[in-house]
Parts: sequence; structure tokens; C-alpha cells
Amino acid sequence: MGRRLSDNLSSAYIEAANRLNGKHARRKIIAYVEAYDDIFFWRTVLSGFENEERYFEVMLPSRINLTKGKRSVLMNLVSKNMGENMIACVDADYDYLLQGATPLSAEVNGNPYVFHTYAYAIENLQCYAPSLHDVTVAVTLNDHALFDLEEFLKQYSEIVHPLFVWSIWHYRCGVHRRFTISDFNRVVEIGSFSLRGAANCLQHLRHKVQIRVRQLQRENPGAKESFLRLKDELRLLGVTPETTYLYVQGHHLFDNIVVPVLKRVCDRLIREREEEINRNAVHDTQRRNELSSYSHSTEAVVPMLRRNVGYAGSEPFRRLREDVARFLEQAARRTGGILKSGF
Repeated sequence: MGRRLSDNLSSAYIEAANRLNGKHARRKIIAYVEAYDDIFFWRTVLSGFENEERYFEVMLPSRINLTKGKRSVLMNLVSKNMGENMIACVDADYDYLLQGATPLSAEVNGNPYVFHTYAYAIENLQCYAPSLHDVTVAVTLNDHALFDLEEFLKQYSEIVHPLFVWSIWHYRCGVHRRFTISDFNRVVEIGSFSLRGAANCLQHLRHKVQIRVRQLQRENPGAKESFLRLKDELRLLGVTPETTYLYVQGHHLFDNIVVPVLKRVCDRLIREREEEINRNAVHDTQRRNELSSYSHSTEAVVPMLRRNVGYAGSEPFRRLREDVARFLEQAARRTGGILKSGF
């Protein structure tokens, strides 16, 4: 049953269905994604390229079973059927940085109908550092910049960068079991975070990273030249000491780094606003009403961060949009159409 669905929902099948809709009907392009949470992100990517000639439908790879995930999208259900009317949209994970070192990486980097986030995952883009102050404002309705979130993630990235290069080195060399992503994540956790202790938190992280880097150097005494070459190559791919946070595992960054910090910042901002209300209220009834109104206006951190689209100015998102624009331009040249989008 699943095989018949895969055969039917091919790019050629969709192209034939498009022709049946008439000359003036818009062409449908199906965009398969990995999971439910990815649908909104890829809709924000693709909607700017819709016009009177084409539109996208973003969906999971199967309407019959609940198959999800990157490998299912690329290697099982979609890859043999992709074309100008069917594309796959996935998280880059490490596959982008592996640059074809594995079959899955080769598919991600080499298939013209596969589009990826460049950053490790959607979560990394949702945590795009220059946008995080706006997230705190949306959560708390307080525009006081009491903690420099952008600088914190910059310093965090600079500290973990050498260890991150070692992580990619192990995966590129096919020896990742010696130093897995999970091993990397355990080292770069920040533990219990407080605004007052942020500098100490980063210093403790630096100490942990240095210990593990020295250990990896001892375990791989002949790796210096290949390590330095990889470091230079990763910089060309977008991984700089300042932006490494965009390429670490997305769920780890989101759940264990950014959300704990944002919650501390937002808790402080909410207390500030409540203290202001308590201080300025003329009488008790006004105080209670104002506190109740403010409480109903605030938002939770996690849902607001998941709806954050401030990554639109990031380099990975710009490169992703360029890939989509190039794909559509080439398709338009083959069909004699014209690319019209807001890009």
C-alpha cells in the first residue's frame, strides 16, 4: 500500500495532474518535510515564492502510515520520485557539514530537489541570537535589555568551537563512536544558570571544553594538520567561532541552553513589571486589576520561541532562500515560465 502511494505521488504524477487543471491553473509543488513541527517553518520559507503560476503544499511524506523523519523522507519514500513538482525539505543536521562523507550527506548536498536548513535544525534558527531580545519582549511586554543574549551566545560559541570541530572531525573520519554528538552535548551543557552567575557559568564551560580538547589531542596525535584543514573548511561553510551555536544539535541548544537562559531573563522582566505596577498603583483595586491584566497578556517562553521568525536575517536562512530561488529559476527556464517572488 505504501509503495503504491509512493509510486502515485511522484513528480511526474503531480505534473500530469497539474496539466489536467488547465493552462491558467496554478502549478502545485509538493514539499515533503520530516515532522509536524517543520510544516510552519517551511511554509514561511516557501510562501514568498508563490505567485499566480505556482503554489506549494507542505506535507509529511505519507498520508497512509505515520512514517516521519529525515531518512524516511530522503531514502525511502521520496528520493526516487522527486522532481520539479516534488521537493524534500529537511534539517541539515551534520549532513551539510559532512559534505558527502555518508550516503545521506551526499543526498542532502547533491540532490537538486532537496533543500536543507544549513543550520543544524529549525530549532537553531529559532534561537538566532539577534532575534532573542524580541522574543523576551513578546513574552513579557517589557523592552528592558537587562541581559545581552546575543553576546552570551557569541561567547558560548567561541568557547565550544574547538570541541565542535573535533566532533565534525570524528564524523568525517568515520570514527564518531569515539566522540559522539551525545558526548559533545554532555561537555557543552551549561548546567544550572543564573543571570548573576553567567560569567562563572561560561568560565566553567571553558574549563570543561579545554580538558576534553586536550584529551582528544592526546588520543589523536597525528590529527593536527587534518584538524586545521577542517577548521578552515568549516569556516567557508559558515561555521565561525561566533556562530557555532547554529550548528550544534538543535534540540540540545533549544532545550538545554537557550530556553533556560530565556526563562531566567523573562522571569526577571516580569518581576520588574509587577514591581512597577505595585509601586505605581493608586489603590488596591487598581493594583489587582492591573496585575491581572498584565498576567493575561504575558506568554510562555517555549511556544513564543517556536513561533520566532526573527531568523529571516540570518546567513543560513538567506542561503536556503537562494537555493529555492535558483531551483525555481531553472525550472522556469525549462518550462518557459518567469520567476516571480518577493525574494
